[in-house]
Amino acid sequence: MLKITPEEGQKVVKPRSLAIMDLGSGTFRLVVYEYEPGLSFHLADELREPVALGEGLARGRIHPQALERGKKALRAFADFLRAVTPDEVRILATSAIRDSENGGEILEEALALGLSPKLLSGEEEAQLGVVAVANALPLGVKGEALVVDQGGGSAQVSRMQARRFLWGRALPLGALRLTEAFLVSDPPAKAEVKALERAVASHLKALPLAPGLPLVGLGGNVRAVARLHQKRRGYPLDFVHGYYLPREGVEELYQDLLSLSVKARSELPGLQPDRAKTLPATLVFLRTLLRHTRAPGLWLSGMGIREGVLFQSLLPPPHLLPDPRAFAVENLFRRYPFRADHRDRVKALALALYRGLSPLHGYGPEEERLLLEAAHLHDIGMHLGYHEHHKHGAYLVLSEPLLGMSHREQALLALLVRYHRRGKPSLEGYRGLMARGDSKRLLRLASLLRLAEMLERTRSGRVKGVGVELGERVRLTLEAGEDPWVERLEAEKQGGLFQEAFGLPLEVVWGR
Repeated sequence: MLKITPEEGQKVVKPRSLAIMDLGSGTFRLVVYEYEPGLSFHLADELREPVALGEGLARGRIHPQALERGKKALRAFADFLRAVTPDEVRILATSAIRDSENGGEILEEALALGLSPKLLSGEEEAQLGVVAVANALPLGVKGEALVVDQGGGSAQVSRMQARRFLWGRALPLGALRLTEAFLVSDPPAKAEVKALERAVASHLKALPLAPGLPLVGLGGNVRAVARLHQKRRGYPLDFVHGYYLPREGVEELYQDLLSLSVKARSELPGLQPDRAKTLPATLVFLRTLLRHTRAPGLWLSGMGIREGVLFQSLLPPPHLLPDPRAFAVENLFRRYPFRADHRDRVKALALALYRGLSPLHGYGPEEERLLLEAAHLHDIGMHLGYHEHHKHGAYLVLSEPLLGMSHREQALLALLVRYHRRGKPSLEGYRGLMARGDSKRLLRLASLLRLAEMLERTRSGRVKGVGVELGERVRLTLEAGEDPWVERLEAEKQGGLFQEAFGLPLEVVWGR
């Protein structure tokens, strides 16, 4: 593996590991993050047990069988932690344990295993969700949203303002609790569904929900609905974080799936079997929420209370990344680094070309940022091998959601990395994500990135800068102490792509 040594004067931060155990009402999860405080993080491991601890919660007591499933999962998780020995362990107990008469048995079992669980209040649970969303999604300069996290036992509804928690309420509207209380038939009877809709609407009416705000949904139940919608659309990306689920999509799933039995629902592509039981309750909840708020749809967050805890360890109060998107790009680079001097020279050359050619392309700060991000990451694929490293790099860019980026922006970034070296730039299977003009936008930005890479072809910094002259042709004058023959030749080879992108022939000359 390529090893990068810290640059002179660069602060070395010791990596740490953080294990977070989430004792949810539907699912117990244990995640392990490795992170450098203030700088980077990545998910290192995960365990998941669908314990359905909230069974019986509608009647106030957890079923004995559910308690035993929870205790068994705790024992497995405790054994895992003894073997892994992370630097920090945080254990979160939520709705089922908080709201049931006998939830304390889970806390007692945890203590007997040497664990130290924290019983979250509904407001604390809501706050953690808002911290995660504030760092994860591009919600505009105002950073305002209604954040809704439906778990198995409760649903937290929160107001985010200026990327900060304003208020939050925990409502007894968890998917498992609602299923037990209302949807006893298989499939649910129409009268049961109507009763559930009235109950959800009654709770929502008691909240000060301002209309017109973006709506963000999180939690495994909501993500399950989004995955089903993605499967129906043949969506080209494999993650739901940052996905927009339109109101019409929820209505369509509501109409089609509430008439199915649990067995039929469990066979739906993209749905985890343990979500089949609670899927109708989540669809009724989302449909009622969208109607009540008059929202046209909701944005999905793949990050929730566990990531809220992560950001509390990663960042000082108020635990907010100044620029989530810039952090995400640098975070990816730190995982798959290549020579920083080469990276910075390619970025400088790309910027000079972009600004020198601005009369031809007419683009603004958005495209400039995307180009520089692609230059920052263009060689990360070298970690998988030199040959086809442009394709490897594109794969890595799309291997997980990038904070603060839309799916369109992330796909364009991956395609720029893909075509920084060779091939004719094409939107390929991502056309459905794109905006008008993105085909030409990709062609032009990829042409500039490839030129910048070729002007740094020997990775020696021989080309100190580039001047751009516009006329009947575009002349690039390379600033170098001696004729950079290889760089000039490789840049000239891009003349055909450049002319296709900008409509003018390219000339590359050396100037002292």
